[in-house]
Amino acid sequence: MSLDILHLHQADWRAEFGSGDFTRGVGYAEQKRSTLLSLKDHTLTASCQGSAAQTYQQRITLQPYGQGWGVSGRCNCPVGFNCKHVVAALLTLEAQQHSGADLSALIVPSKDTVEQRVEGLQPQPLLTLGSHVRVHFDARKGRMHEQTQHRAALAFDYQGQRTFGKPSKDLLVRQSPALSLRIIRDGAGEAALRKRLEDTGLQVALRQSEALPEHAGEPFELSHDSAWLKFVQEQLPRLRDEGWQIHMQPDFQFNLAQVDDWYAEVEEAPELDWFELELGIEVEGQRISLLPILLQAIRRTPWLLNGEALNKRADDEVMLVNLPQSTRRIALPFARLKPLLATLGELFLREPGESSQRLRLPRADAARLSELEQGPALSWQGGAPLREFAQRLHTLPAQSIQAPEGLQAELRPYQLHGVAWMQALGELQVGGVLADDMGLGKTLQTLAHILGEKHAGRLQHPALIVMPTSLIPNWQDEAARFAPQLKVLALYGPKRRSQFKLIGEHDIILSTYALLPRDLKALTAQPFQLLILDEAQNIKNPRSKAALAAGQIQARQRLCLTGTPLENHLGELWALFNFLMPGWLGDSKSFTRDYRTPIEKQGNEQRLAHLRGRIKPFILRRNKEQVAPELPPKTEITHWVELSAAQRDRYETLRLAMDQKVRAEIARQGLARSQIVILEALLRLRQACCDLRLLDDDNDNSHAALSSHDSGKLSALLEMLEELFAEGRRVLLFSQFTSMLALIEVELQKRKIDYAKLTGSTQDRRTPVAQFQSGELPIFLISLKAGGAGLNLTAADTVIHFDPWWNPAAEAQASDRAYRIGQDKPVFVYKLIARGSVEEKIQQLQQAKANLARGVLEGASQGQWQLSENDLQDLFAPLPH
Repeated sequence: MSLDILHLHQADWRAEFGSGDFTRGVGYAEQKRSTLLSLKDHTLTASCQGSAAQTYQQRITLQPYGQGWGVSGRCNCPVGFNCKHVVAALLTLEAQQHSGADLSALIVPSKDTVEQRVEGLQPQPLLTLGSHVRVHFDARKGRMHEQTQHRAALAFDYQGQRTFGKPSKDLLVRQSPALSLRIIRDGAGEAALRKRLEDTGLQVALRQSEALPEHAGEPFELSHDSAWLKFVQEQLPRLRDEGWQIHMQPDFQFNLAQVDDWYAEVEEAPELDWFELELGIEVEGQRISLLPILLQAIRRTPWLLNGEALNKRADDEVMLVNLPQSTRRIALPFARLKPLLATLGELFLREPGESSQRLRLPRADAARLSELEQGPALSWQGGAPLREFAQRLHTLPAQSIQAPEGLQAELRPYQLHGVAWMQALGELQVGGVLADDMGLGKTLQTLAHILGEKHAGRLQHPALIVMPTSLIPNWQDEAARFAPQLKVLALYGPKRRSQFKLIGEHDIILSTYALLPRDLKALTAQPFQLLILDEAQNIKNPRSKAALAAGQIQARQRLCLTGTPLENHLGELWALFNFLMPGWLGDSKSFTRDYRTPIEKQGNEQRLAHLRGRIKPFILRRNKEQVAPELPPKTEITHWVELSAAQRDRYETLRLAMDQKVRAEIARQGLARSQIVILEALLRLRQACCDLRLLDDDNDNSHAALSSHDSGKLSALLEMLEELFAEGRRVLLFSQFTSMLALIEVELQKRKIDYAKLTGSTQDRRTPVAQFQSGELPIFLISLKAGGAGLNLTAADTVIHFDPWWNPAAEAQASDRAYRIGQDKPVFVYKLIARGSVEEKIQQLQQAKANLARGVLEGASQGQWQLSENDLQDLFAPLPH
């Protein structure tokens, strides 16, 4: 190829310069210090800014010399000849030629040059795209700030010659020393192409940017990243189809790699009860794990773990993320990210040093795999048995069953469903919580499950059932009535140790929470097929002796029975699952971090939905409205009571003293550590609302002068009872205070009204229940703790709660002694509330706790709740005048 100054090559003239001058000239060229002035024949004139802000002039003549150029470069700098400034000028000329810059303005025609005019050429559009990341110090925020700019540059190609800008000048092209072309630019054609580009949304850039060099063309920009992405995905393909040349520089951030496939790889470790999950993509034939990519994205944009923010993104929107060890990026659609982050979100809350390609999950979390299939199709690899297990968890129970042979009861459809659910969990070797409303037959369903296990030959060892002591007779009666072929052994009472040797000979072993720790040695020596906790909320304190003992007993399946799996806070739910599947929901600290704090204190609906999704396969909850529509209506009525004058005076005196005491304790230890003092203060105010005779700290014998007339609530109750009995109503009366029940007893005796009574000290529970159910007695006095569970009192049609307490679930359990399967009369539930007192404030706080339980168990929105200083101020507010 012949030498041509219009097609300069460094290799042809490099030998004319020493290494020092050449190296420094390269630096000057890169710093853009050289400015080209003119080019005539083989002579180039230029200027260059020196190191001391001095500008030097160069005149450089190139002469063919063998296979290269001989360079005669004159400069008015101190060196004078072939200096670094000359090198910078030649390098600048070469760079502009290679970039396609329009050099026509530099060329001075020779007198011997023939100029040929060319007209009628159509401009071909050339679009160049680039990005530039700029890092600078933000003085207002006091930290480094990263800013990325993107630019598009429009140029026009005329038979291989590039130009841009307004077509006021012709395009002069030096073909050879003897021939120049004067190309007449098509102004209208260029304007039409410019208009076409603006129609895509691009606008002329008014600010300079280093995203593209100036000679790349006319600069255009878009307002934000999403607009650039839309332009690249939607407009660029159309421009290409129309014949536009598109050039993306390597640093252009929207030059996206195409995702060819999405995969999920499962590796099981059945013997260790966990599995590993890798979620990834295939890009240009290479498999890439998504975990490191998403970890990086979440650290840069934490809102990805905020369900509310995530749900605002449309499914067709995408998030741009960097590929590992690459400058290229990919677009991840939110249709894929939403189920992924909602299902596995908390697992991405890892320490920055963790860089595993996989997630390790407990086997019980296999149900999450089904959730991942909600998005676009995944290529699943491995783990077929686990995925089948996941599908079964997701659709529990898979099919209905028949009641086991020999069961002396007709199971309702929902009860058959409950038995099938327990059996399916048993086949999958996982535990669960049967959390039906009180009165829906959890005991019957459990007995049917045990009987089914016996008939199937799986009851190789006994079923151990642990319960409050008061429920032992109930389980004995129910087992004898519904499943008489099951051999039952009740381990309670002082002679129970002599029966330990008989455990293996029975189908069902009954024990109590109180005796479990004492009998632990004997019970851990015996293998069990089933370990069932009735009224399982009794282990809501995971550090209690009963909870710790229950966790040490070995059984092939563990079950919890409770109508109130969550009474006060989510820690109680964690305690149940820590018994059922230890470690599955993490330890108490991590559970508080991942769930309790976001849900209880921050009202995070996404965390609530996530927790609900995890526990859903393992908790079965039905209420009466769902499964027993034939039940008569239940009406709840708040009966407001005015305190007597004596009660008001005493209440205010107590309130002022207790308020002062509580605030002093909070100032000393903080709100969280003052619970005992707060509860004591509230207890005394509640007693004052019930009857002043409950306050036993007076030493002046003033109580002796008090009567029922000095209690506004007791007076109101006696009036109510008179009306209710006149209507033939049958009443269950609950109170937290056994001493209050004793005062009510006295009043009933005065009026010669027969009654039954049940408290924690009642030895024979069967007789008063039978008397009331047979219709012999019009009223049954029951302490809330003793009678909140295990009773069937459908003879009642009226329930009265004499005094309220925090836990709405406990009150609902008590009410359901009457409102349960078998009830054929409308049930009325009355709550006696002293107006304006602490009782009214407690009732308001009850609603917040009920909302939390509904949110977790039934999918409702739980709102926010916590006992705050404002709540405390309300509780100790003065009575209204």
